[in-house]
Amino acid sequence: MTSKTGLEFKVGDAVVYPAHGVGKVAAVETQEVAGMSLEVYVVTFDHEKMTLRVPTKKAATAGLRSLAADDVVTKALSTLKGRARIKRTMWSRRAQEYEAKINSGDLISIAEVVRDLHRADTQPEQSYSERQLYESALDRMAREVAAANKIDKGAAVELLAKSLSAKKPIPTAEAA
Repeated sequence: MTSKTGLEFKVGDAVVYPAHGVGKVAAVETQEVAGMSLEVYVVTFDHEKMTLRVPTKKAATAGLRSLAADDVVTKALSTLKGRARIKRTMWSRRAQEYEAKINSGDLISIAEVVRDLHRADTQPEQSYSERQLYESALDRMAREVAAANKIDKGAAVELLAKSLSAKKPIPTAEAA
């Protein structure tokens, strides 16, 4: 995937950074760090109003990647339709696992969190922390699906909601 110049991404490319989601390569700069010249991708995240500088040679190990391919997006959407897999462990342990999946940047893992934490109108209300994790995962997934399909975030959220409505319901006798 590396081009002739040795750079994986060009200015203007949409990229995904695991801990922050979808961003855009604003520039490729050479900076002086500790007396050494270092080439970095300048990635901007409009939704977080943040700029990140990732060394070009360390981009892959830092987890910087291009947007998910169509087949990955399709698989993520079909993951949303599956039955929720809620482990019978303490909420604090599950919350840590969900947080790790969200921050992994992997679209399929994020889809699993959205699927597992989604509540239909007929199901009991979510706790505050469940709702926070759900909204974080839904937002992260919607932004990547929107960028990958070249649609706006609202349309992506509708697409995700449609997949979630086709989901098999969770048995109501669940242990929390």
